[in-house]
Amino acid sequence: MLETQAKAIVIGGSSGALDALGVILPALPRGFLVPLAIVLHVPPSKPNGLVDLFRATASLAVKEAEDKEPLAPGTVYVACPSYHLLVERGGYFSLSVDEPVHFSRPAIDVLFESAADAYGRSLAGVLLSGANEDGALGLSRILAAGGSTVVQDPNTASARQMPEAALRDGLAHRVLPPRDIAPYLVHFAAEHFAPGKSPVKEHG
Repeated sequence: MLETQAKAIVIGGSSGALDALGVILPALPRGFLVPLAIVLHVPPSKPNGLVDLFRATASLAVKEAEDKEPLAPGTVYVACPSYHLLVERGGYFSLSVDEPVHFSRPAIDVLFESAADAYGRSLAGVLLSGANEDGALGLSRILAAGGSTVVQDPNTASARQMPEAALRDGLAHRVLPPRDIAPYLVHFAAEHFAPGKSPVKEHG
């Protein structure tokens, strides 16, 4: 079977997703090498405090994604307010001020669809709690490209509409509570990494 390197993990959510990320990010081991990009629906009038919030608990590096910045291993990238976040085929981010999608900019669909086009089956997409249907079309693009899709169990989401929209369309390889998402991502990375390499850097 052809082995492919896991290129990235994209995560999206809205209302209630911070609670889920507060469980997922601290559970990813130090040295986890796959880059993660996160889009949350953030009011444009407020400063982006997500980076500091995630840095306080995550063992990985956390930063705001910048235009033309290459995706680096072991880094959590957070979309900045008022800009769509895209992944280009060359493995770098771009920012866009195109029209909002589902009344949101950044929008989850924009990140998911662009990352699917860039990475195909070497991508995992995670859709968390949220109060609209943003993310379902993006998950369908990831699925069509051969990537892996995870949806938060709606029974654990404070806002069920977003995960239920994805489940209604049959877009999830896995339906998991937040406590099981990080272990699954480690498993995904291990399955998709090139032979002889590990998705978790050894320390010691």
